[in-house]
Amino acid sequence: MTVMTQPRHWLADPRPGAACAIIAEVAQAHDGSLGMAHAYIDAAAAAGATAVKFQTHIAAAESTAAEPWRVRFSRQDETRFDYWRRMEFTPEQWAGLKTHAEDRGLVFLSSPFSLQAVELLQRLGMTAWKVASGELTNLPMIAAMAATGKPLMLSTGMSNLDEIAAAVAVAGKLPFAIFQCTTQYPSPPEAIGLNVLDTLRQRFAAAVGLSDHSATIYPGLAAVAAHGAELIEVHLTLSRAQFGPDVVASLTPEELQTLVDGVRFIERMKAHPLDKTSIDPRVAPLRDIFFKSVVVLEDLPAGTVLARHHLGLKKPGTGIPASALEATIGRVLKRAVKRDDILQPEDVQ
Repeated sequence: MTVMTQPRHWLADPRPGAACAIIAEVAQAHDGSLGMAHAYIDAAAAAGATAVKFQTHIAAAESTAAEPWRVRFSRQDETRFDYWRRMEFTPEQWAGLKTHAEDRGLVFLSSPFSLQAVELLQRLGMTAWKVASGELTNLPMIAAMAATGKPLMLSTGMSNLDEIAAAVAVAGKLPFAIFQCTTQYPSPPEAIGLNVLDTLRQRFAAAVGLSDHSATIYPGLAAVAAHGAELIEVHLTLSRAQFGPDVVASLTPEELQTLVDGVRFIERMKAHPLDKTSIDPRVAPLRDIFFKSVVVLEDLPAGTVLARHHLGLKKPGTGIPASALEATIGRVLKRAVKRDDILQPEDVQ
């Protein structure tokens, strides 16, 4: 069996032009269950994702009881603060999730939402940092991430270019990528904003990504095909019947695998442009099968001056090509031919 060597993705080679890293975002889909969190790691790995990403919430460090619900979805949490507290894992549990992800060949990522969360994740050892859209103006926290020397990924779902520039300035000389993101669950086609990828790349000379909340594979495929996105992030749900606020904006494992396969197919296409000024050697043998040749439509003796009614075009394309039909009219047969004989250049003068 031939093993295909994949190009190095952005998380392994953080630079513009790197292969696309596909991030399966779990967020709070585990609903506070450590077992479910581990199940999501297995699902992301089986689908071929590059990385699995969580969110590290420490309720007391990031929120107060006054935080409003974005959507009041929970029947068991009185406040949003209560919900964040239920989403917490211990440092040991986070370490176990990271080990599991790496054992499955995934890059482990988690977005912190407080300086304490940055410290927790730093102790685990992070490959790169993902800054959530709601934290893009939290410059002290971004500075703490940058101080670790690891690449930064900035999500921009609620920010303008000036706010993005301020976050980029904190990144300094570190490798960084900027995600176009629309914080709308689910995002309709009109809200995706693929054009922003080109704007971000040109203005910040950076790799770009799409954090997609459409619950479809189409924006991710288009971002790679048309804009060369180095990163795609999509939410993952084990089932659309699951509980949680992000389910409506998520892909199932089967859809994630289709996205992964599509991105890799697109990358291989783009890596092998064709030269239409010459015949592709892979299709050259098919020309004899599918092209037509000039044939005679009746038995003719040698010396016949060929007229239009003597000639037709039929497969295979192993003789005088169909394109030379008009040039064959008026030429003289050098040998006797039978009906449906394929004329060769040496048969006429």
